[in-house]
Amino acid sequence: MVAVSFNNVWKDYGDSVAVRDLNMNIKDGEFVSLLGPSGCGKSTSLRMLAGLEHITSGEIVFGDKVVNQLPPKDRDIAMVFENYALYPHKTIFDNIANPLKRAKISPSEITRRVNEAAKLLEIDHLLERRPQELSGGQKQRTAIGRAIVRQPQVYLFDEPIAHLDAKLRARMRSELKHMQFNLGVTTIYVTHDQLEALTMADRIAVMNDGVLQQFGTPQEIYENPVNSWVATFVGEPQMSLMEMSMTGEKGDAALDFFGNIISLDAASSSRLTKAGIADLLVGVRPDKASVSLQETPGAIKAEVYSRQLLGADVLVEVAIGKTRVRAKADTSFMGNVGEPCYLNFSSENLYYFNAEDGKVVER
Repeated sequence: MVAVSFNNVWKDYGDSVAVRDLNMNIKDGEFVSLLGPSGCGKSTSLRMLAGLEHITSGEIVFGDKVVNQLPPKDRDIAMVFENYALYPHKTIFDNIANPLKRAKISPSEITRRVNEAAKLLEIDHLLERRPQELSGGQKQRTAIGRAIVRQPQVYLFDEPIAHLDAKLRARMRSELKHMQFNLGVTTIYVTHDQLEALTMADRIAVMNDGVLQQFGTPQEIYENPVNSWVATFVGEPQMSLMEMSMTGEKGDAALDFFGNIISLDAASSSRLTKAGIADLLVGVRPDKASVSLQETPGAIKAEVYSRQLLGADVLVEVAIGKTRVRAKADTSFMGNVGEPCYLNFSSENLYYFNAEDGKVVER
């Protein structure tokens, strides 16, 4: 186990920059997720950490040792990829044991480690089978078992469950988190799925266009996003953003949204007045907005754009001009597409961002 640091790390491919000035300190034994869309630099960062990509500038540090020039085999890491990369002609036992045999570990120690890993991953009854006889989840657990037996300082996971079906992904999220907690090994996990990051990681590094946008606990990032991009990327269903402008005088500030005047609570009024920003992006999460077919005081007239059954709830998307806002309703909501409806939310539950650069309005 070891702490890992990225210090001013850049990766430049000449005609494009994949990672820009990445600074991040990962604690010993911590589970950190690198989260972002395709092309954001998360896998490149992981590959630089593994030694599979050379860095353009900066330092990567394990503990107090700079590893920039160390080859992958000398970094004491174990990596699991999205594809299983199993040997089809070998048994599951031999696939898991392969790195230990290459390291010339004693046969008795190999047997002990393989059996322990297989039991932890609940594939100990499959050790004599071959990969073609296993399900997708069993193959992925075999690949993870091959990483576990090495007993490295750092585990690296590059979207290891992205291709599995939804039910199996949910189970694997639980198993991977439980395994990492038991082993206590520093783990960096790359994913584009914000649900994986929120449910598994101790902290999340959100990346976009090669830049680290925010690094914090899942709760910090969900509740206090630093900009509008993070706010809409993290959270499912997605936060809605509305273009609004400040109106009124100091002490009587309000928001203008397509001619609808939205009154502000005292804290929001003080915050926005102090910021002095005329044009805002105002965010609301679906569970903090409500929609009704009956007009109520302060409600905004809208039109039902779509409705999606989520089981116990209905996700209703409403249109106000060209803006669409998502709200959760219970299954008794009977509004159909194209019908008028009324949207309601409280200013206490809104997020405020500068419309010019997307940065959050400081509290």
